[in-house]
Amino acid sequence: MIPQANPGAGYRALKGEIDAAVARALESGWYILGSEGRAFESEFAHWLGTARAVGCGNGTDALVLALRALGIGPGCAVATVSHTAVATVAAVEMVGATPVLIDIDPAHYTMDPLELAGVLAHPPAGLPPIKAVIPVHLYGQAADLPAIMAAAAAHGAVVIEDCAQAHGATLDGRKLGTFTEAATFSLYPTKNLGALGDGGIVATQDAARADLMAALRQYGWRSHYISTEQGINSRLDEIQAAILRAKLAHLDAHNARRQAIAAAYDAAVPAGLRPARRAGASHVFHQYVMRLPERGRIQQALRDAGIGSGIHYPVPVHLQPAYQGRVALGPAGGAESARACAEVLSLPMYPELTDAEVGHICATLRILLP
Repeated sequence: MIPQANPGAGYRALKGEIDAAVARALESGWYILGSEGRAFESEFAHWLGTARAVGCGNGTDALVLALRALGIGPGCAVATVSHTAVATVAAVEMVGATPVLIDIDPAHYTMDPLELAGVLAHPPAGLPPIKAVIPVHLYGQAADLPAIMAAAAAHGAVVIEDCAQAHGATLDGRKLGTFTEAATFSLYPTKNLGALGDGGIVATQDAARADLMAALRQYGWRSHYISTEQGINSRLDEIQAAILRAKLAHLDAHNARRQAIAAAYDAAVPAGLRPARRAGASHVFHQYVMRLPERGRIQQALRDAGIGSGIHYPVPVHLQPAYQGRVALGPAGGAESARACAEVLSLPMYPELTDAEVGHICATLRILLP
């Protein structure tokens, strides 16, 4: 079976470099917030093109740190989307803020800036002031940032980019994660840049904000054992940082391989089923997502042919039991998000897919999707 994601293949492809990085970290005798972490933060910031980057325990905590550093908490509402990993919404509630979920543009699966503008102008009744907006750059390409940022600016809301699925993607020639007050990245093992465990990182151009996030991730300490803020424990460990340093050096090449695989899929998939590309954006294909009214039949046929697939995501956040009936929605009620969740299907996508495997997948698609 060709799996839909395969982080083990990513390890085996770089085994020598990763093993050497782990051994270096182990031999150092320092395992939390040491030289490997500092080097990774510096190297990631340089690669991204931002002033600072602050590592943390996972992508959810990265959002928490960004929200906290921007003063978002109780008495604030945060606009984001329902068609996302639930972590985006969970982070909003973790800081005590109130989520309001905006529907998506059905072509690109990202925040609908027109509905956002309407919600900012006329928020749902009983909602605290909307102080922040979190667009999610889903599946590997940009949300409509210019329109989203303009709507947010018109109403005094800060913007935090959720780049958990978009490491290296660009908009108008500029990397995502460099447009807004802060940007967050998950380093979960299946991401374009993934650790071999949990990890996250926040990028910002503001040195004071980066220092605050660095304090918040370790109990609010600016000097040892003295909390100047009410912080949390969310530290990127030295072993993961060392692994990420090894993998960062290959990220651009791995993204290019994902794009080549996507091009092969494009040639095998009818035009109306291919993922749309936003004008002016480069897509790094964290996922290659088709939209299929007969998803169940196609997914089973792929399985019968030895091809795994995934559904990202099967249920929008606003219809999940923990959130249904209690989270605020935009006027569309998340209708496009619900429709997408019923039809999306992700093909295998990781740089280590062989040409033979890609060929088999494409040949099968040509039969199933004539």
